[in-house]
Amino acid sequence: MEEINRFFNDKNEVRSDAEIDRSQMGDYLEAVKAFSRLTYQSLYVIDYQTRAFDYVSDNPLFLCGKSSEEVKELGYAFYFQNVKPEDVELLIKINEAGFEFYEGIPVQERKLYSISYDFYLLNGKKDMILVNHKLTPMFLTEEGQIWKALCIVSLSNSTSAGNIVISREGSDELWKYDPEISKWERDEKIKLSQREYEILSLYASGLTINEIAEKLFISADTVKFHRKKLFEKIGVNNIAEALDYVKTNKLL
Repeated sequence: MEEINRFFNDKNEVRSDAEIDRSQMGDYLEAVKAFSRLTYQSLYVIDYQTRAFDYVSDNPLFLCGKSSEEVKELGYAFYFQNVKPEDVELLIKINEAGFEFYEGIPVQERKLYSISYDFYLLNGKKDMILVNHKLTPMFLTEEGQIWKALCIVSLSNSTSAGNIVISREGSDELWKYDPEISKWERDEKIKLSQREYEILSLYASGLTINEIAEKLFISADTVKFHRKKLFEKIGVNNIAEALDYVKTNKLL
């Protein structure tokens, strides 16, 4: 239990007697379950008062051979069993930095923010997969602490753990965290050009390079040129990764 408590922070301590407006919940788990049926991603709901999971979706890719109920029962012990030890320490550092950042946000704006980061899951004794977590508050206490949060897990399009980013809904600003120097740095979201947006939209519709060229009245080589520049801009290697990146980052 002491190990698990390292994932939680005094800045977001939700005591058993915390003032919480429970009317904000409704039957929220039914909505979460419905969403989980429509996405390939895995969903978790974290309760910071009980320090446990309220819900874990049944996606075997991210359960490391366990059932969703087994992971729900394990709670944060799941990470100590199925995450590289150095990445466990990274996750704990991300929690500390995230809550420190969060404390500086006005209470009325806190639900607008989300944090994203990558780490390795041990998928079996030897295999590892790099996954991405995106976490955002669902319900707050009266004092503004996170009571419950939704976490979405997907395959990462990065090549290493870390990549810690906080973003705000409706803003092009974001903040990147460097764990080596324990510092947040302000940045801006990548923006697609009109041509990049058009090409990606047509790729997402299932069109080939030649069909895209015909639709846009340009040559196939021009499509390839814009595609290559886009890959360099967002740091991916192929169109599948590019589509995943822009959808995950709400660029498309």
